[in-house]
Amino acid sequence: MASATDRTFEIGKLYCDRGDFKSALTHLQEASQGYFGDKNFSDYLKTMNLILRIYAEMERYEEIHLMKEKLQDLVLKEGFELNSKTYYTLAICAAYKDQNETALDYLQKALSIALANDNKEDICHAIFGLAAVYSRPNIGRYADALKEIYNLEVFFQVYKMPELRISSQMLNADILRELKKYDEAIEVLWRAYDQIKDAKNLTVIVNLQLMLGRCYLEMGDKDLARLYLGLAKRSVDPENMVRLSHRIESCFEQLGDEPHNSFDLIFDEHNHSVVEKKLGRIDFKNQFILLDLLRLFMQNQGVVYSKEYLVENVWRQAYDPAIHDNKIYVTIKRLRKIN
Repeated sequence: MASATDRTFEIGKLYCDRGDFKSALTHLQEASQGYFGDKNFSDYLKTMNLILRIYAEMERYEEIHLMKEKLQDLVLKEGFELNSKTYYTLAICAAYKDQNETALDYLQKALSIALANDNKEDICHAIFGLAAVYSRPNIGRYADALKEIYNLEVFFQVYKMPELRISSQMLNADILRELKKYDEAIEVLWRAYDQIKDAKNLTVIVNLQLMLGRCYLEMGDKDLARLYLGLAKRSVDPENMVRLSHRIESCFEQLGDEPHNSFDLIFDEHNHSVVEKKLGRIDFKNQFILLDLLRLFMQNQGVVYSKEYLVENVWRQAYDPAIHDNKIYVTIKRLRKIN
């Protein structure tokens, strides 16, 4: 039976998969405290790994540095077991800070311990970590990275690790793109898509759309680049997915198009919210009248509407000045306060 801490972790992971990193952090940080209090260091490190991924996506690099220092202190002061997951976590911290040689040293230790214990999951994570660090542009050991990825594929034929396999395929595609093998990269990305199309991990899906757009952009196919980058832009939440949003904007700049978030407001009908240029995401929750009125104004900029038209098309009622004049005034006043 799952403990309360396990349930808190799963809720945090669900928020993470949806791309709602702020909500995810609240639950994951609570779960990490629970696991640490129970001396469940394996699940504690699993939780910390996920928190690190969120910090990276939100470009909160100072928190990454502080987490690395905390883990190192725990190793020295709390008698933390130096297992494979510990070294893998420390390697992630070092890589995010561009301390690549330190990261490789940690990953070699992680792999050595995992092999000694014959822990297949830890072996695969260590191999993936090595491939990821080898492929960083300031190292450029692409042949070594691809060799490690191919080693992973052997494991994946026997052991089911779907999330790691998708991450491995996307890393493979990114290396092929760096090597200008665009057709091969796109083929790998579509194989990854076949595995994630039924998944609910928004960050992975947006990453894949971005990678397809970037491949087509570098191939010179601006129409397909614009299509996939546009899909990524419409899906991304710039308040949470900071790193992804910046990468998409950079591609639009290369494309020569004006990035979508140059607009003052972006309407997100599915999530009942808008993204305002300075304020970020504004959640309207159950304020459907306010949202419908804003949508009408955004879709028909510059149009002047009568009070009768607004009541009939937004409130869906027959206009009565005694009832509706004040409602219209108050609603528009609330909209103006957004700015």
